[in-house]
Parts: sequence; structure tokens; C-alpha cells
Amino acid sequence: MIRTLMNYWAWFATIMCVVIGTPIVAVIFVCTAPFDKGRYAAGRAFRLVAVTSLKINPLWRFKTRGRLADPRRPYVVVANHESYADVFLISRFPWEMKWLSKDTMFKVPLMGWMMQMAGDIRLVRGNRDSAADAIVQCRDRLTKRVSVMIFPEGTRSRTSEMLPFKDGAFRLAIDSGSPILPIAVAGTRYAMAKGSFRFQPARALAEHLEPIETTGMTLADIPALKVRVRDSIDAGRRRLARELGIVLGESSSAIDAASTSTSTSTSTSTNTNTNTDTDTEVDVDESDG
Repeated sequence: MIRTLMNYWAWFATIMCVVIGTPIVAVIFVCTAPFDKGRYAAGRAFRLVAVTSLKINPLWRFKTRGRLADPRRPYVVVANHESYADVFLISRFPWEMKWLSKDTMFKVPLMGWMMQMAGDIRLVRGNRDSAADAIVQCRDRLTKRVSVMIFPEGTRSRTSEMLPFKDGAFRLAIDSGSPILPIAVAGTRYAMAKGSFRFQPARALAEHLEPIETTGMTLADIPALKVRVRDSIDAGRRRLARELGIVLGESSSAIDAASTSTSTSTSTSTNTNTNTDTDTEVDVDESDG
């Protein structure tokens, strides 16, 4: 009963923050639009709406670690995606990022309006034209010295294992010459699981990891870059999970390595088929990216 009441309060507080925050973001947007082409101020105001709702939510205890020496140096920021609560957690980082988000979020009254004023980037899943336009918009934000935030898994994982990373964020980083900033997230899965909109008691941590420069890389480096970033995030989230007392399953990279070893020892034909499937999957990832 008490937890149900706290869930209702969390939803009420979140909705009120959105209702009150919308006109505030609108005023900041109008006042700064003539000279703030990257919409940095409006974007920060929008993120602070999320941070405020987080502070008055009695069920969530979220913390972030790490600061950037230069918050206006543009990064392609990538993070693992556990639940909707990731947005609240990552918004606590003290610098502005423009989020690549599915178009349905922009249709939510008030919140969608703030996303547009903040300069976030709309993506229609499965639509090639929308994907191409989203990449153009991401490049635009980067040239205006604002970082771009992308979940390279494409959607939230239903298990403790990360989903495969898609190519889009890494292609963007290499094409634009921007460094990649990995963020490891742990604990939000229990705050609001996929398929549920119920606030649950949770402690969560997010930490930005060592940036990875892409200068000198070509598109041929994307597969290796994806593995490097994914392994870094996986190691980071496991370390944070241990701090929170959360037990995760076996590392997916270890499972992949074991699978590869088994496939190699089985037969040459099986290995050829496996390689063909992998190539097809990469093509699909690119179209969704």
C-alpha cells in the first residue's frame, strides 16, 4: 500500500515538474534563441526538469560520476540502455547533450514540446529518410559544439545482457572526427523495467569512462571500435553493479568468444554460414542506426 502511494506520488511529481517546467524552458528558449544556435541553455533547462523530478522522487536514489574538462567540446556520447529511467539518470551529468530519440516521444504533450525547444533529434524507426536526416541533425549539433547522446543498442534490453551495438553512432563519430564518450549505467533496470511504467525503489549509478578519439579512423574501423566501446561499457557497468550489490550474468563478450571458439572447431562450412549471418545483421543495423 505504501509503495503504491509512493508510485502515485512519483508520477504526480514528475507530471507537475513537466507542467511547470514547460513554460520555463519556453521562456529560456525564446530569450536565448537569437544567439544560442546550439540551444545549449534551453537544453540544460530541460534536463534540469528531469533532475528536479528525480530529486523529489522518494523511490529513486541516482548518482553520476565524472566531469568534463571542457563541457563545450562535442562528443558522440553512447551508453547502455536499461530502462526509461536512464534518461533521468544521465540528465544528472553537468553538461548538455542532444538526445537522439524515437519520434513517438516528441508527440507526448509538453515533454515533446520541450524536446523540440531543447534541440533533441527525432528518429522514425525503420525509416531510411528519417535516419539520414537524424545523422544530418546530429552533425549540425556537433558543429555547434554540443554533444550528441545515442543509445547504440537501439532499444532497452529485457535482460541483464546488453544488446548488440548498431553502427550509426560510430559512423557519426568517425565521419565528424568527434571523440566517443562511453557512459556505463547500472541499476536503472529495477527502477522501471521494460514494459512497465511503475516506479520501483532503486539505486543507480552512471559514470562516464575514458573518451576514445576517432581521429585518423575510417569506416573500416567501425567493427573494432564498436567492440572496444562495448567492452569498455560492459566492464564499467559490471563494476558499478558490484558496488550496488547487483549480480549480472556472464559477460556477453565472453559468451561470444566461447561461441566463436566452438564454431571454429566445428567445421569450415559452419564458420562460413556464421560469417554470412553476421554480415547481414550489420546491414540491418546500419539501416536502423
